[in-house]
Amino acid sequence: MPPRDIPTARQARLGAELRKLRELAGKTAREAAGLLSTDQAKISHIEAGRIGISEERIRRLAVFYACDDRDLIEALCVIARESRGQGWWDEYRGVLAPGFLDIGELENHATYLRTVAVMTVPGILQTEDYIRAIHRSATPPLPAEEVDARVEFRLKRRSIFDRDTPPPFRVIVHEAALRMRFGGRKVAKGQLEYLLEASEWPTVTVRVIPFTCEDFVEATYPLLYAGGVVPQLDTVQMDSPVGGVFITAAAQLKRYVGMLDTAERSSLSELESAQLIHRIAREL
Repeated sequence: MPPRDIPTARQARLGAELRKLRELAGKTAREAAGLLSTDQAKISHIEAGRIGISEERIRRLAVFYACDDRDLIEALCVIARESRGQGWWDEYRGVLAPGFLDIGELENHATYLRTVAVMTVPGILQTEDYIRAIHRSATPPLPAEEVDARVEFRLKRRSIFDRDTPPPFRVIVHEAALRMRFGGRKVAKGQLEYLLEASEWPTVTVRVIPFTCEDFVEATYPLLYAGGVVPQLDTVQMDSPVGGVFITAAAQLKRYVGMLDTAERSSLSELESAQLIHRIAREL
């Protein structure tokens, strides 16, 4: 089977974790190739996510790397068993850019989610009209079919909350985002009302950083923290002017946990947040 041209973020993560284990063990790619009776190039492809790997080989490598973290190895084997076409997001392959699909996949496998947003309501809690207004303002303008696909995809991401046990989702949104009138007053009001509704879902908490906050919260771009089944698989996704970025380095993850903690300390309580959202909606 030829190498994948564009591995998913999850496939790339499997390879990256195997590379970390090899490097921690002080083993070379050549030594790993020797164990599996293959060549060094194939090990490089596996560690880049361009080629899959069987569970049996993952377990052999774990022994070779002296890794006794059973939970991590089991989590990696779960990823290895996955194949394209299993998730709802795969319906959009070839329709939307891979980065969109990676977010849907990330949220689907997360055990919990935390997010902070300053200029817009977090994507997974946006209404159809709000999403459409944002994408219609893209530069250069997007074709109508592309807008429709993006809107449909973003709405489907919300299906994680339809599960019997939805993942806990802690939302921090700045008052600035609540006062933006994307799409006009009616659309903005509908979005705020939906955000209030979502804040009453069993696993969702919504808190607001008010304009009166005097602390600096370093969150220029939307930030999503997705907890993995083991801490080593935690992931941060950030939007940027050049596209989404996935962050997996332990030191960076620790930094973003600190940023989210600061944002929570700077925010109003859940009740105060709901009251502020209601007041802003009433003003529209």
